[in-house]
Amino acid sequence: MDWAEYALAFVGFFLTHSLPIRPPLRPWLEARLGRSGFTIAYSALSLAVLTWLIVAAGRAPFVGLWDWAPWQNHVVLALMLPVCLILTLAIARPNPFSFGGARNGTFDPARPGIVRMTRHPLLLALALWAGAHLLPNGDLAHVILFCTFASFAVLGGRMIDRRRQREMGQRWHDLRAAISESPALPTLTADTLLRLAAGLMLYAGLIWLHPLVIGVDPLV
Repeated sequence: MDWAEYALAFVGFFLTHSLPIRPPLRPWLEARLGRSGFTIAYSALSLAVLTWLIVAAGRAPFVGLWDWAPWQNHVVLALMLPVCLILTLAIARPNPFSFGGARNGTFDPARPGIVRMTRHPLLLALALWAGAHLLPNGDLAHVILFCTFASFAVLGGRMIDRRRQREMGQRWHDLRAAISESPALPTLTADTLLRLAAGLMLYAGLIWLHPLVIGVDPLV
């Protein structure tokens, strides 16, 4: 029973990340909440269940696999900066290749932004976050947690690629070809600079909140 909450949190995480986005449940929810209402409600639910899963991992019985060392925190701090920047550069931006894109019909392959680097920026951020946090958390519960997230990010990108290719047909290949011809270093527009500034603020905010929410100070 010591592992019961952790197992239940995992089940809840997978159910809340699969059932609400599949027909017929998603159309039913969007008809009652509206598309924006559904997005807000689904995001809040996902964040709440993710928080529960992380907390449950901390409460699970400790089974050590490797020891903690101070250098591991430095790796986390180094990798979390690009994670935050990727998130702010990707969220609410057009991206017809992956999930989470906004106004995908306005996507310009000549100015693809973060999509020039990766078709799935949110999954890349998830993989980096999971890989970074795996190092200083060498107990069984956290290893299962972060390896699951990293695997989900890697496999999820491939699954989304296959689905988008079926849905978009030749346009998927045409957009990829057009993106490859865009400048490797995008122009620093006002919007990009604001998003980079937001990423730095997010990074600082996470460092400040980490000891309050998770109970571990990443700077110590």
